[in-house]
Amino acid sequence: MLNELIEEGGAALAYGAVGVALLALGFLVVEITTPGKLGRQIWTEHNRGAALILAAKLAGVGAIVTTAIAASEDGLAEGLASTAVYGVLGIVIMTLAFYLLDLLTPGSLGATVVGEEGQTPTGGGMAPACWVVAATDLAIAAIVAAAIY
Repeated sequence: MLNELIEEGGAALAYGAVGVALLALGFLVVEITTPGKLGRQIWTEHNRGAALILAAKLAGVGAIVTTAIAASEDGLAEGLASTAVYGVLGIVIMTLAFYLLDLLTPGSLGATVVGEEGQTPTGGGMAPACWVVAATDLAIAAIVAAAIY
């Protein structure tokens, strides 16, 4: 029983590490695809648009990682590898969809979602495009998660 607990605890730590790495990659993608410093925009400037698209990205990545872990039937190494692969694929597809939206819409989508349009000094308001980007990320996460099964 103790050996099983130690083994399962180690697996949870390993999956947790993969999940955190994928969440960090998701953060980095939002940082790269939008102008300015994301951390400052969210925590100092209270930019709701930046917060919404980051939250949707992280929730989507979390859903993909959770589904990949739950669907993993092989050993730990294979499960970790498949979780990492599905997570990266999800992030890549989300990023491609962001750039496709950018091509289909006027102006720079990255600048629009973190821009000052609709912002108040307390961070109120945001560009409607933020909701489209957030919904797209969550929809893609659902599609990738469903494809895992």
